Amino acid sequence: MLKKFIHSATFQLPEFEANPESDLLLFDKPYRCTSFDIVGKVRRVVQKQAGKRIKVGHAGTLDPLATGLLIICIGKMTKQIDSIQAQEKEYTGTFMMGSTTPSFDLEHPIDQEYPYAHITRKAAEEAARSFIGEIDQVPPMFSAVKFSGKRAYELAREGEEAALAAKRITIYDFEITRFELPEIDFRIRCSKGTYIRSIARDFGEALQSGAHLTALRRTRIGEFRVEEAIKPIVS
Repeated sequence: MLKKFIHSATFQLPEFEANPESDLLLFDKPYRCTSFDIVGKVRRVVQKQAGKRIKVGHAGTLDPLATGLLIICIGKMTKQIDSIQAQEKEYTGTFMMGSTTPSFDLEHPIDQEYPYAHITRKAAEEAARSFIGEIDQVPPMFSAVKFSGKRAYELAREGEEAALAAKRITIYDFEITRFELPEIDFRIRCSKGTYIRSIARDFGEALQSGAHLTALRRTRIGEFRVEEAIKPIVS
């Protein structure tokens, strides 16, 4: 299991209407809740309204520490999950330069520190451009990728190392939107299967430093945008 603080957010869904037979809903996932938290609450509401068991699933998970667009498919729309997941995605977020964590984000504490004063905006923009196109990306150890029949995160939490295979992904855009060291904000448009946490790792290495992700927000999946999403009420 992830650390308890990741699951500490409590939220309620505002009233919404859904067709239990076939529907697609957009939600703006809050920080520190899981994608399955949203799915579970939607399922309970829809099943209560319909008075019967309804199939509900999401079209692309978000890490608990990420926010943003989560697409929920209901009933017959669950058959469209694979095609929705295959669409390009857009993210915004923040890299913290000069330090790394085992998970490449804030799930774990900093394990190493590196110099970063030598990084210029020009160097950061050149590094970002070097990622554009088809690249081979090694997933994070703290991920759901399977290795020898087990999830990588299970091995990582047991202190074991695994040589995860690189996967071919595509980065369509990688823009530096704010440069205030040690923080660098970005916007990335990418293909299915891209781990932004891995980009944090590789971006830091490209700049002869280290980096980890301190904020991540999914803003778009294909034609679906977070601005159109239902916002849960966080307490």
